[in-house]
Amino acid sequence: MSSNVKFTAPDHYLVDELYNEEHLIVRASIRDWVNRRVKPVIEAYFENAKFPAHLVEEMGKMGVFGPFIPVEYGGAGLDYISYGLIMQELERGDSGIRSMASVQSSLVMFPVYTFGSEEQKRKYLPLLATGQMVGCFGLTEPNHGSDPGGMITRIRDMGDHYLLHGAKMWITNSSIADMAVVWAKDEQGVVRGVIVEKGMDGFTAPETHGKWSLRASVTGELVFDNVKVPKENLLPNVQGLKGPLSCLNSARYGIAWGVIGAAMDCYDSALNYALEREQFGKPIAGFQLQQKKLAEALTEITKAQLLAWRLGTLRNEGKSNAAQISMAKRNNVEIALDIARNMRQVLGAMGITNDFPMMRHMMNLESVITYEGTHDVHLLITGMDATGISAFK
Repeated sequence: MSSNVKFTAPDHYLVDELYNEEHLIVRASIRDWVNRRVKPVIEAYFENAKFPAHLVEEMGKMGVFGPFIPVEYGGAGLDYISYGLIMQELERGDSGIRSMASVQSSLVMFPVYTFGSEEQKRKYLPLLATGQMVGCFGLTEPNHGSDPGGMITRIRDMGDHYLLHGAKMWITNSSIADMAVVWAKDEQGVVRGVIVEKGMDGFTAPETHGKWSLRASVTGELVFDNVKVPKENLLPNVQGLKGPLSCLNSARYGIAWGVIGAAMDCYDSALNYALEREQFGKPIAGFQLQQKKLAEALTEITKAQLLAWRLGTLRNEGKSNAAQISMAKRNNVEIALDIARNMRQVLGAMGITNDFPMMRHMMNLESVITYEGTHDVHLLITGMDATGISAFK
């Protein structure tokens, strides 16, 4: 492709008119940063299965960590549409970059702010917001993914401290994290949240290798071999699965926005290529089957944009619920993955090279359609909401 091709996000229904000035400023700043700092290097990091750690401090300065956290605790005090747009622009760069920020924001800062003590908020949130501290979230276990209630990680009250034993798997940020929000069952079988810091005896975080997806993201395990956790590290204001599930709702909300960015990047790349690439004497954009692919992608992106915007409005008003978030996560990830595949086909053989982002986004989205609740589980959540009957039991 020639260097004069310009990439612009599709906005077929003038969705930009639904955003306020702050939303547009936030989106523009993150988009500019992604274009300058992420896109030029991400293919190399993905190919080498390395996380671009040098970007963490910059992300902190950009305010992408916990943007919905109040300013008094180090956050930006932004609303949930701004948060969604930040996730969208980060995933235009790469799902791994968005995943890192999503975990830091929704799975670490959110529970500390929502369920933590005042001392915990003051201690951790400002450092997490700037990227001086990286966090991770320990819920999924080797034998318990979609059924977190079956977790076997245990926490015991030893009088002057807690003793944590067990293991977590598929943990984003694991080996680079300075602290982890970990969920375990106490002696009564009640799920509790604790903050575990790097360096505590018996706590290790081996990295997972051999991934064909999210290669520019750190994934690993959390292993707790009778780790002594100070009493003050217990999250005091939550008990039961509602704690981790509320965190997942926040993360799923961000994913519903983020994957639109991946879909946009694939669509923009395919559209510009189709306008330049000539066969049989004219641009391939003029052929019916290519227009079909592009038209369907634009339609699905537009529907996803409107779904995310409405969900963001409801979340700002305190009216969104888990079933609505579940629907948006499932729908938007599915359409993004389909768009990545179809836009790859527009490019023919060129689409499999790292000169274009489709294959990278496609491989990443194969993880996104599974994590934070699988595609099938989210279908059943919507089915339960529609019928009032649970298919999980």
